[in-house]
Amino acid sequence: MTSQNTPSTAPQNAADDTMSKPPSPFMETWNYFRKNRGAYVGLIVIAIILFVAAFATFISPYDPIMQDRSAFLKPPIWMEGADPRYILGTDAVGRDILSRLIHGAQLSVSIGVFVVIISMVAGIMLGVTAGYFRGWIEVAIMRMMDTMLALPSLIMAMAIVAILGPGLENAMLAIAIVQLPHYVRLSRASVVTELNKEYVIASQIAGAGHMRQMFINILPNCMAPLIVQGTLGISSAILDAAALGFLGLGAQPPLPEWGTMLAEAREFVGSAWWVITFPGLCILVTVLAFNLMGDGLRDALDPKMKR
Repeated sequence: MTSQNTPSTAPQNAADDTMSKPPSPFMETWNYFRKNRGAYVGLIVIAIILFVAAFATFISPYDPIMQDRSAFLKPPIWMEGADPRYILGTDAVGRDILSRLIHGAQLSVSIGVFVVIISMVAGIMLGVTAGYFRGWIEVAIMRMMDTMLALPSLIMAMAIVAILGPGLENAMLAIAIVQLPHYVRLSRASVVTELNKEYVIASQIAGAGHMRQMFINILPNCMAPLIVQGTLGISSAILDAAALGFLGLGAQPPLPEWGTMLAEAREFVGSAWWVITFPGLCILVTVLAFNLMGDGLRDALDPKMKR
């Protein structure tokens, strides 16, 4: 009598189902994102900047506004005549440049996050309202945004700060107002695209109210381009804040804001290059990192850009 063994195919089928299971949306986006080497490097640099900003009080060797009257314009530690206590040298009043750069990262990150939160929240509210209700509401909101975009952003920010008065808080508010039209136009365009889709029509038939339609049904499907714009908006906010600080309209001395540090070091460009070079490099690296990460997010979140 011959015995025939019938192998069980259930474990194999379970394994095949597991292997064929598609990745989650987050993992799929992450897989596309990390293939972009520039974006990946930008993310690492941003993580380092965020770490330095979060622990600036513990990382910086000195108080950023403390003056050492025996160490004016000391060069970096690798140059002749340097003071070994100050790795990147000192400024014209004896303050440690490294400590000021570290605390400046804290200020710059705070400026970028604050500006993006204010402008994104206000822009989403206006853009979703314009795109959903259309008609004269859309015309009024969008013509106002077009008028704001017709003005050069820096000049408009300078005018707002001139009205409100110089200072870091007023500069951040001015930059948030300047960035507002970008979020309004983007959210309005996304909402108009989503309005004619089946799930919106189905929820309307089911009796969903306007607020539920706008902010629960439609808005979550419009967030991908807004996230990308927010990432790029942080770099723009940091750059605009540095420009206002350089012009004397942003953060006021002795705050260690990078743009203000550049303004204080203008007269030492030829005699003490390190005083103006290091703040400029910090602005360059930070803005470049956010731009690289924003480009990577755009490619990862946009199905048309995925390779």
